Amino acid sequence: MKEVVSSSAVFFSYALLAIFAQNAVFTRALGVSRMVQLVGDDRTSSALFGMMLCITQVLVAPVAFIAGGFIAPLDNRAQLRPLVYIASIAVVCLAEHLVLWLLRSLPRRAQLLRIVPLAALNSGVLGTVLVERTQSFTLGQSLGFGLGSGIGYVLAVLLVTEARHRLRSKAIPKAFRGLPITLVYIGVLALAIYGFTGHSVIL
Repeated sequence: MKEVVSSSAVFFSYALLAIFAQNAVFTRALGVSRMVQLVGDDRTSSALFGMMLCITQVLVAPVAFIAGGFIAPLDNRAQLRPLVYIASIAVVCLAEHLVLWLLRSLPRRAQLLRIVPLAALNSGVLGTVLVERTQSFTLGQSLGFGLGSGIGYVLAVLLVTEARHRLRSKAIPKAFRGLPITLVYIGVLALAIYGFTGHSVIL
């Protein structure tokens, strides 16, 4: 029982760390380009995208953990890591696609099939996996960090989406409207998060 409680505490602490102190978007700028596209894309549901991203992050963590174990003894493991982890993401993406293809009665199936590659082929997913493996996280830590990164990405999307109507204000100079002011806004949010966490939390 004590081990279960300890493992759960580690899982949730790493998830919280990934959501707030080490948010993939605000501290590492991972997936910013996709996030900016998502905010302006009315065809793609932010909630469905976030759900698929979280599922992908959690599923990729054990696959990458096992694959990382195979290349750990090799001398050129640093060069092989990105390729192995991209392959791990591809395997998970194909598995998700196959499951959705088989579940023909699933609501919003067509939309989910379109979202799966967008969520999986995201620099946030690969960046999170690289952080997990280069820092030698355990499987529980990797799962928690993966889930937290997905939730943190969704929170970042919600923050930018919430401010979208304000970012269209006529008070903003014409040259800054659109993408420039969105990137400035994301940068200000990143600085605010660093103001709370500082540089002491380094993974």
